[in-house]
Amino acid sequence: MRRADDKTWGLVAGWVDGNEKPEQAIVREVAEEVGLTARVDHLVGVFARSAGVHGNPHSVVSIVYLCNATGGTLRPQPHEVLEIAWRSIDDVDDWHHHHESLARAALEAHWRRRAGL
Repeated sequence: MRRADDKTWGLVAGWVDGNEKPEQAIVREVAEEVGLTARVDHLVGVFARSAGVHGNPHSVVSIVYLCNATGGTLRPQPHEVLEIAWRSIDDVDDWHHHHESLARAALEAHWRRRAGL
């Protein structure tokens, strides 16, 4: 999705609310940001971005899941999302922060699961 805050492309993402599990957070964020109902299928991994990277003063921990869309209607949330599109990772040249590396890890996990590894 193309983000409204910095006009770059990134994965659906967001903060975990109080008393919410990370798996619940991504399902909620997918519904809020792009209008789809999602099911978490697999944990890809936990990734850290250090403070100071891309000018950000805080460290970030990203928990990445492979999900499947199970319903809903694709629609961008106007104040967070400018555009939604299925894009090849290599076709995106303006990634949000470290989202390219997260997308590549998710794609690798997807292909490993399909290969039964």
